Amino acid sequence: MSDLQTQFEAAVAASKTLSERPDNASLLKLYALYKQAIEGDVEGRRPGFTDMVGRAKFDAWAALKGTASSDAMGQYIALVEALKAG
Repeated sequence: MSDLQTQFEAAVAASKTLSERPDNASLLKLYALYKQAIEGDVEGRRPGFTDMVGRAKFDAWAALKGTASSDAMGQYIALVEALKAG
């Protein structure tokens, strides 16, 4: 397992134990970076207008289209570190 992968997994674990719940924008960014790192570009149809949370998640992930998995992992790690620092 690569060093980046190890750091990413540690950041994922750390994101679940943050002392304060991040704001919604940070949560969306974490979600999108995680999905991009693990699954790659978003696929499928955008959720309908009645599913506002699903649409927000889809849009946040779609905004990262074309981002390499390793870049998404690095950004995720940096965001978790920033959130831990407060």
